[in-house]
Amino acid sequence: MASESREPWASSPDDDAQAHRPLTLDTSVPHTARMYDYLLGGKDNFAVDRAAVEKVLAVMPDMPQSIKLSRLFLRRAVRYAARRGITQFLDVGTGIPTAGNVHEVAQEMSPEARVAYVDHDPIVLNHARALLSDEQQGRTTIVLGDLREPETILAHPEVREIIDFDRPVGLMLVAVLHFIRDDEDPYSLVKRLCDALAPGSMLMLTHATMDPDPETGLSASAGWANASSTMNMRTFDEIQRFFDGLEFVEPGLTGRWNPDDEPPEILEQSIKNIWGYGAVAVKPPTGPGEGAGR
Repeated sequence: MASESREPWASSPDDDAQAHRPLTLDTSVPHTARMYDYLLGGKDNFAVDRAAVEKVLAVMPDMPQSIKLSRLFLRRAVRYAARRGITQFLDVGTGIPTAGNVHEVAQEMSPEARVAYVDHDPIVLNHARALLSDEQQGRTTIVLGDLREPETILAHPEVREIIDFDRPVGLMLVAVLHFIRDDEDPYSLVKRLCDALAPGSMLMLTHATMDPDPETGLSASAGWANASSTMNMRTFDEIQRFFDGLEFVEPGLTGRWNPDDEPPEILEQSIKNIWGYGAVAVKPPTGPGEGAGR
């Protein structure tokens, strides 16, 4: 996930050196990616991360359900795009790998699918590269890059080796934008990424919200106050703005996204408060005399 660090990792020519260098882990500060890992039932976390999460859960005990719903969205969105001919995906802010990663879902649908993962965190890079087989590495890569530096991500040699930006791309911003503060202009970051995509590309996005109960949302967000990134929940209208200029896929922005009528999961049937929204939208064709932007 994107953190408050401004270091533009993607501009470094030695990603491999960064990835394989012995890491000095600061276990005194809760780490956003490790907190998410714990919320998803993973084991790549430390006591400081678990303690921070438990403070969040004390005020929002059903948050893990919404995070799992976001992962369900990811899998459905990839399948939706693949069924409609998208064979290349750019996943920014991928986080520590868990079951049902983008390349696993995409390549099950289309063996030729290509995936470029981007994350600012060398810890994530180490975990992700350890999971890739030699065969997958020809069609899948993960690089260091910060969402706050979209042009650097788009110019990264490994990204451009995997992704052909002259063809439609599935751009994935799943559970990452709520770690970008308002003063970092998250709307501009999304627009700059989408402007580089060919018509027919899809933006797949989930974002945390406090809409079910703003007071509870604010209290839960405070659990990230001392973490590597702060939590910035947004309203339905604020999240919808990320899709300006794009065409929503039905049912639009919702907490229960299932356009292909896949069988509902037990999670969906039992969840009450959904602390997030998700949507997929398509970049329309460029009209005569218009520029390449949205």
